[in-house]
Amino acid sequence: MSLAVVQGRAALGVDAPAVTIEVHLGGGLPSFSIVGLPNTALREARDRVRGALTTSGFEFPRRRITVNLAPADLPKDGSRFDLAIALGILAASRQIDPMRLEGGVFTAELALSGALRPISGALPAAARCAEAGEWLMLARANAEEAALAGGTVYGAAHLLDVCEHLSGRRPLSPAAPPTTRGTASSPDLADVRGQHRARRALEIAATGSHSLLLQGPPGSGKSMLAARLPGLLPPMTRTEAIESATLRSVAHGGFEARHWGLRPFREPHHTASSRALTGGGATPRPGEISLAHHGVLFLDELPEFPRDALEALREPLETGEIHVSRAHAHLRFPARFQLVAAMNPCPCGYLGEGDHLCRCTPNQVQQYRNRISGPLLDRIDMRIDVPRVSPAELERLTPGESSARVAERVAATRARQQRRDGCPAADLPAGTLEERCPLDAGGRLLMREACERLGLSARAWHRSLRLARTIADLEATERIGEAHIAEALGYRGSQ
Repeated sequence: MSLAVVQGRAALGVDAPAVTIEVHLGGGLPSFSIVGLPNTALREARDRVRGALTTSGFEFPRRRITVNLAPADLPKDGSRFDLAIALGILAASRQIDPMRLEGGVFTAELALSGALRPISGALPAAARCAEAGEWLMLARANAEEAALAGGTVYGAAHLLDVCEHLSGRRPLSPAAPPTTRGTASSPDLADVRGQHRARRALEIAATGSHSLLLQGPPGSGKSMLAARLPGLLPPMTRTEAIESATLRSVAHGGFEARHWGLRPFREPHHTASSRALTGGGATPRPGEISLAHHGVLFLDELPEFPRDALEALREPLETGEIHVSRAHAHLRFPARFQLVAAMNPCPCGYLGEGDHLCRCTPNQVQQYRNRISGPLLDRIDMRIDVPRVSPAELERLTPGESSARVAERVAATRARQQRRDGCPAADLPAGTLEERCPLDAGGRLLMREACERLGLSARAWHRSLRLARTIADLEATERIGEAHIAEALGYRGSQ
């Protein structure tokens, strides 16, 4: 009887727990069984492994083969264990040296030809291997992504390449991460003519990482403004880039090197379900909320989204994460995004427009606005009216400041916030607001009066204070004054 042990990594949200693959060759009639809570795709590994071994020129043992995936209570899915199972069979039958497998982790899908195919979630697996001091072997298509984690990663094209590397006859070179960040042609803010209040709000939102609701008739430039927000944000730090890449790695579609270091801009259609936004499924994967982590989530036609999808935004807007519960696991996905939403003033879109007749009744207008709940509105820092600019006015107006110039101010102010607080103003903990947001006498009086007259909730008070902190920071002022409070309350009060 022969036994071989190979190490692999499972996929559990953005984590990659260790899995030990034990391969036992025993006596009796030839058979091949996999135990340890495998799913259908994993049970099919028997045929993929058998085909890959025989077409690669290896002998497939005509014995009773038992593959155990431990721990047995951890759900395992997909084809990521194909390579480890194949190497375990070769080691147990002494076609390769079992000692060569020590210290390594193996994860890849096998084609019937023996070629290695990529898997999802290579980056989390590489990160856990780097933490544990293990080296990782996977498909060449995953190597560049996995190398971002900083550990020792080898990418192979074929099962024979892996065996040649293990024998020392033809060692593989460690993979290198992408050397340059991705490039994106972000539209320029100079294209937006007029809309001075909305442009100002966009700069404040970019500086303090605040959420923003744009309201105006069709064609007023709401989507145009939202699309220019990523171009105002500072470059991602390495930690932010790794976190964003990790989420893309485990999502449908996977990670692409051309996206490395780019702030995500997600714009799901208004027919998107709650699960599409929050993530989930039989094998939970991140949704649009998490894929916008450290970037922008743009929801156009906000009232048209399903009510349960909108309500699902409330928790991550407060906590910066989303929790997905399933029978076998409770997963946490990071979701610290900037929400930018857009809506019309009424169902037809032309309420208050002199050039177009609004056909909506007061009851229809109220029903349309009631699709967005008060608790969700309370979590949006700024609500800005975006009036329509006529073609004649557009011809007279000159281009405004470019994105590059505004981004310079945003970056300088964000750097100041980072040095002082360690985060943008929107992320300041409630317990530190009194210390981080000192008010002068006029500002304190105005804030007190606003709370009494406007009936602000505690949450609205905190968000107004964070917003005023950002406005003061743009003026390089430590103490928040009456003018800063007034501007912040003006943005929150716009409906």
